[in-house]
Amino acid sequence: MDSYYLWTIGCQMNQADSDRLAGALEHMGLHSVTQPEQADVIVLNSCVVRQGAEDRVVGSLTSLKPLKTRNPDKVLALMGCMVGPKQDELKAKYPYVDFFMPPQQFAPLLDRVGDGVGVEWDDYLGPILPATRAVSCHVPIIKGCDLMCTFCIIPYRRGRQVSRPVDEVVHEVELLVARGVKEVTLLGQTVDAYGYDLADQPDLADLLERLNDIDGLARIRFLTSHPIFLSKKIMEAVARLDKVCEHINLPVQAGDDQVLERMRRRYTRNDYLSLIDDIRSTVPNVALNTDIIVGFPGETAQQFQRTLDLIEGVGFDKVHSAMYSERPGTIAHRQLPDDVSPEEKSRRIKELDQLQEKLLTRRNASFKGQHVEVLVEERKKGRWQGRTRGDKLVFFDDPEDRAGQLVTVVVTKTSPWSLQGELVHSELAKAADNVARRL
Repeated sequence: MDSYYLWTIGCQMNQADSDRLAGALEHMGLHSVTQPEQADVIVLNSCVVRQGAEDRVVGSLTSLKPLKTRNPDKVLALMGCMVGPKQDELKAKYPYVDFFMPPQQFAPLLDRVGDGVGVEWDDYLGPILPATRAVSCHVPIIKGCDLMCTFCIIPYRRGRQVSRPVDEVVHEVELLVARGVKEVTLLGQTVDAYGYDLADQPDLADLLERLNDIDGLARIRFLTSHPIFLSKKIMEAVARLDKVCEHINLPVQAGDDQVLERMRRRYTRNDYLSLIDDIRSTVPNVALNTDIIVGFPGETAQQFQRTLDLIEGVGFDKVHSAMYSERPGTIAHRQLPDDVSPEEKSRRIKELDQLQEKLLTRRNASFKGQHVEVLVEERKKGRWQGRTRGDKLVFFDDPEDRAGQLVTVVVTKTSPWSLQGELVHSELAKAADNVARRL
């Protein structure tokens, strides 16, 4: 047993889980391969937030049955949000799968791999860290969710909200920085609710303060926030701490009060807009992202228009949009008929995407000629790419190895989805740093 194949779909939390499992497997002596046929251990990390994602998981799982039948010694595991507390139906449907693991519950598979390679993994493995040499890394700090929005399956699959102790998170980030990581993104379904369940009740601002003191760490981000938890203290920490990026993802989901009530979002349109005003007055040059669900049960054309109006009025830096799809087990599935047609959902999401492209074209054009600070991530197709503090994707050319560096780039060309520019050198870069630092 010396190889593994790991397939992942879904949110950043899923990717973080996969990164940690990969780290454990590699620490135990296995290496990654690109095809399941080449692997001794095959793991699918699943997502069921949308029907399309679940369909892809089912398709991938079904396609592996012949491979497992021909090679019964291969270990096949399904993990992630498709695996809930009740697994009898999954086991009956996919009897060729060896392990069904809920999110972050790696132990059954690691026990089996440990038997195969002759080690007691829990005796020597230590903290399970990502198998990464990347510049940026995700760090889960809170799992689960207590809010029970009517459309969301996450509380049923990831459980109640559980925060990691501050010292544990700090230690993990210190280890990652020692490996060369320059930027961490703190993750949670409701990341700004961090600490409410801990005995001493630290909050996200307290954690940001501790992480900001870590030598060698250049940037800190966090997502995804919920409007009811984003406190003034957190905003002030973002504004004050030099390593914390002025970048907040704050899902609104809809711009109409009746739809928000049916979603059980616990705020109104005016509540949300007041919060946006407070953020912008507290955090200069903040970049704001949001999430939108179109075609939620009962959403009329007029209610959808209110969502478009909100998006245009706020002027987000990015909008993540999705069509509503029924999730069995959620409150919406049980109580609200899915009465917006697929054709109407498609029309609405197309209209929203067109609006976003128009707004981003205008927003990104304002960066032309500006100096921006870029954390360089990697070279792709011969060009360096990285991100600004506001999470704008930037491309530039340079013959030197710039991976992991903070550089200053003057923007020469813009599009809705990225910026392009030229590296600013030496004294000019120093002079531009004060301007670029907060962009």
